[in-house]
Amino acid sequence: MVDAITVLAVALLVAAVAGTVVPLVPGGLLSLAGVYLYWWHSGFTEPGALTLAVLTLLGVLTLLVEFFGGSIAAKAGGASWGTTAAAAAVGIVLMVVTGPIGLLVGLFGTVFALEFVRDGNVDESAQSALYATGGMLASTAAQALLTATVLFGFLIAVFLL
Repeated sequence: MVDAITVLAVALLVAAVAGTVVPLVPGGLLSLAGVYLYWWHSGFTEPGALTLAVLTLLGVLTLLVEFFGGSIAAKAGGASWGTTAAAAAVGIVLMVVTGPIGLLVGLFGTVFALEFVRDGNVDESAQSALYATGGMLASTAAQALLTATVLFGFLIAVFLL
């Protein structure tokens, strides 16, 4: 029989995967919480040390992608750090008001406008905006894959091995 703590741990892992597509839901943190809740509940025996280390590494990598993926992509596209920070702030506010579409439009529009003001080049401003927006979408996809890997790795390690 499966106990409540195990159900909660698996629910956290499933929520982590689902949460990666919802802005401001820390998928990596939820993954780590599910893994460590179960590890604590098992008396620090399951999953084993190697599995725990790998799942932890994946969870931390997910957090890094979540926090820095979009910024790195924006910087790679030529945007300044100030533009990236402003775009993140505007995107978050618009996301709260209008949802995920507002986040994307706010991010793109802010990067484009600020980069255009900074250097006056439409093509470079559009490139920076596309990199930032594409990077955020790619970051979300990477987070979904990483949290799904943690979920399935956990399920295999705990229930099949």
